[in-house]
Amino acid sequence: MRLAELIDNIVNFFAIKILGRKIHASFLQFFRYLICGGTATMCDIVMLFVLTHFLDINHLLAAALAYVTGTATNYTLNTLLVFKSSGNIKKEFPLFAIIGIGGLLWTEIIIWIFVDLFGVYVMIAKLIAVVLVLNWNFFMRKKFVFSAKTEPQRRENV
Repeated sequence: MRLAELIDNIVNFFAIKILGRKIHASFLQFFRYLICGGTATMCDIVMLFVLTHFLDINHLLAAALAYVTGTATNYTLNTLLVFKSSGNIKKEFPLFAIIGIGGLLWTEIIIWIFVDLFGVYVMIAKLIAVVLVLNWNFFMRKKFVFSAKTEPQRRENV
């Protein structure tokens, strides 16, 4: 059984137990996106923590470096579990990255506002940014990188 199928089966098992019905395929796709994004976000957050707390790098530079690490992790996991990849990484990854840069800009603005203007702890500001940027990234990537024609498929070799 593929990992994506296993995730779908687990979610549907609990959905049937709790809701009495299976979950729509689009929601399952979004749920897998959350798992991939959660994993990539953890990479991002750990990197931010290490860069700011152990290496004493400026929080904005550290946030950018951490975000790039998370984006690379996210792309890899998304092509394996969430979206059907065209297999053309030279086309997909630049679009994925451009949307990621948009997410990075949102992240930087949110962190700057909360840390520099309101004095919020950088890790709390990061969590706020994660919640706000999540929807931007999913819908933009679904629309422009992995077209709606492939919805909600995933690669068959996982």
